Amino acid sequence: MSENSPIIMWFRRDLRLSDQPALAAACKTGRPVIPLFIHDDQSDALGAAPKFRLGQALACLGETLKEKGSRLTLRRGDALDVLRDVIKQTGAGAVYWSRLYDPAAIDRDTKVKDALKEEGIEASSFAGHLMFEPWTVETKTGGFYKVFTPYWKSVRSRDVAAPVATPSEMAAPQDWPESDALDDWQMDAEMQRGRDIVRPFVRLGEAAAQARLGAFIAHIVEGYDESRDMPGEDGTSALSENLSLGEISPAQCWHAGQRAMQEGKRGAETFLKELAWREFAYHLMYHTPRILDQNWREEWQAFPWNEDERRAEVLAWKQGRTGVPFVDAAMRELQVTGRMHNRGRMIVASYLTKHLMCHWRIGQKWFEEHLIDWDPANNAMGWQWAAGSGPDATPFFRIFNPETQLDRFDKGRAYTRRWIAEGRASPSKDALAYFDAVPRRWGLSPDDDYPDPIVDLSEGRERALDAYRNRDF
Repeated sequence: MSENSPIIMWFRRDLRLSDQPALAAACKTGRPVIPLFIHDDQSDALGAAPKFRLGQALACLGETLKEKGSRLTLRRGDALDVLRDVIKQTGAGAVYWSRLYDPAAIDRDTKVKDALKEEGIEASSFAGHLMFEPWTVETKTGGFYKVFTPYWKSVRSRDVAAPVATPSEMAAPQDWPESDALDDWQMDAEMQRGRDIVRPFVRLGEAAAQARLGAFIAHIVEGYDESRDMPGEDGTSALSENLSLGEISPAQCWHAGQRAMQEGKRGAETFLKELAWREFAYHLMYHTPRILDQNWREEWQAFPWNEDERRAEVLAWKQGRTGVPFVDAAMRELQVTGRMHNRGRMIVASYLTKHLMCHWRIGQKWFEEHLIDWDPANNAMGWQWAAGSGPDATPFFRIFNPETQLDRFDKGRAYTRRWIAEGRASPSKDALAYFDAVPRRWGLSPDDDYPDPIVDLSEGRERALDAYRNRDF
């Protein structure tokens, strides 16, 4: 390969140009750069909402690259086969990408790297999706962390590399490879009629993510300690969907939080802890990949959770028709926006796994299908935290009471008014949008009566406590 042969920049969950070490390294060589996204089995396996959101992000990245005089090549197929074909078409001598940490991606990337190197192609992976590579954070005895607090103490004072600037120019290849048309992939098809309902709530692309971070630091982070728990307020960063696809880097968020902390903004350290919690989830996924689909605490395999998704109470939970306003409001927020307030996530997860005694995998899979900010590590750890089967989990005796939680965090009922239409003379636009987003086969209408609770909260709590206390492990 000549010294001027192109470099393929293989984009995955790093859909940005700033603080993009792999792209910066490629551009620094002065060689032509070919941005490429491969729609392989792993992206095809995404749930409806994550796949829809990925399609939106790819369109946005394509426009951003066009403004830089470049373009995004799209190909569908096996990753190694596609890379070999693009290399053959363009004479590329190298492939650069940002590392991922789930077992399927690690397996794919290892095979790609080994095969390309054997064929004389430079194959280099870079950091960027995380601040702390999982293998670099160790306990004093050389193991990995299983509890968040000591993990946080280990990383909070570490240096995080300063964000890398957006490349000032990207050299184009003499000939661009063939590209699929994004519309032909129909990445929004599985959303059906929910697509148009969710789309206005998307904060799309790198520029929007940076603007949201700036607004959060300027106006919200000061009171973040309290506001982050109030689902009826705009009190969070709302950056999870951008972080999930790499439209903003965790390092960019970290340094903004550090500056806010130095300025004395009291909620800044809590924001930094939330970023570290995301890192902790990846730390655990890397070291114990079973967290994705098995009880992390292996003894919990014997716990008698219901695993039948066809039961009436599971459908009521999915539909936001449990008769418990906090649970129902959160489940409807998910259908309309593709997101759910974190306090709501804790409430609906506790309710499903404890009051209804259903396996956390049922909830995990529902979120996999409906979250536009879906993240494999965060989703798995969050569900197992709520269920009690995971690392650093909430104790079995902590069963959130949705009624007292509502009194505490939504005193004025702004949240439930926004999302629940039944029984209201003038329902909000968002509450009505829920009925346009959900499948028609559910046969739901805002004129329906609001349901009675499907389980008495006190009885559900006692049933769960009995099962937890009487487990034989």
